[in-house]
Amino acid sequence: MKGKWRIVEMPDYESGYPDMMEPAYILFDGEGGGEFAFGCVTDAICGAGDANALAVDFTWNGNDEMDEASGDGSAELQSDGSITGQICFHRGDEANFAARPWITSSTAC
Repeated sequence: MKGKWRIVEMPDYESGYPDMMEPAYILFDGEGGGEFAFGCVTDAICGAGDANALAVDFTWNGNDEMDEASGDGSAELQSDGSITGQICFHRGDEANFAARPWITSSTAC
């Protein structure tokens, strides 16, 4: 799985939380790595499979409100190009999410 997706739904959190610090997203680099950010959580992804994978399991480590945090997760590519998945905190919460492909503008300002 390779690409960047805008997290548009996290039913386990209040509606404004995912975009608290920046637009929530998850990114897979297609080489087993990536990153995600939502709320006050920023993290690096490891072990996320290759660019051709339709579903990935991964581990992550980073920060949650400036405290060290880690866990695992999964994501599955849907037929419409979106992904659904779950981000789990070690000994803590499980955060379900849905995300759409991140569309960026190539128009120069």
